[in-house]
Amino acid sequence: MKDPRDIILRPIISEKSYSLMDKGTYTFEVHPDASKPEISDAVEAIWNVKVRRVNTLNRRGKMRQTRGTNRFGQRPNTKRAIVTLEAGNEIPLFEN
Repeated sequence: MKDPRDIILRPIISEKSYSLMDKGTYTFEVHPDASKPEISDAVEAIWNVKVRRVNTLNRRGKMRQTRGTNRFGQRPNTKRAIVTLEAGNEIPLFEN
């Protein structure tokens, strides 16, 4: 079995993800080869919560042009997971 910390790379910090946290839905950047059951098991193992649903989306990296040499490059492709928890569960991501 893969280590859960290798599957969940980092939480996504955005205005939309903050608004979803109030509803019990959290957004993470995950390993590109991770499947929905692996993501669900990793979240349950790390934070000891019950996952109801996992949605995933692959994001293509943007093409960017360098300033000095006018060469094109591409930012890395990423995979995101939107994890919905069972009622009453929450992940303490940003506690003070």
